Amino acid sequence: MVLHDEITNFELNQGIRKGSLRLAGNKKLKIYGSLGCRSGKRLKRENRVFFTDQEEALKYGYRPCAHCLRETYKRWRNGPV
Repeated sequence: MVLHDEITNFELNQGIRKGSLRLAGNKKLKIYGSLGCRSGKRLKRENRVFFTDQEEALKYGYRPCAHCLRETYKRWRNGPV
């Protein structure tokens, strides 16, 4: 997990281009989603975090966004079968 406050814009852009940062999350609400999510784009910098993949986000206790990751959210909400 990378806090947006702790990296520069250059480091952020490099991480996105290289594919090491693929998802963004809300630190306060513990929700993660795609980098292009409309809800995520409205976050304040101090509340935004970045993840490499969904496994990392889940490891830190974040849940999928119901807007941009609808199917993943439904599976998460329904839990293990």
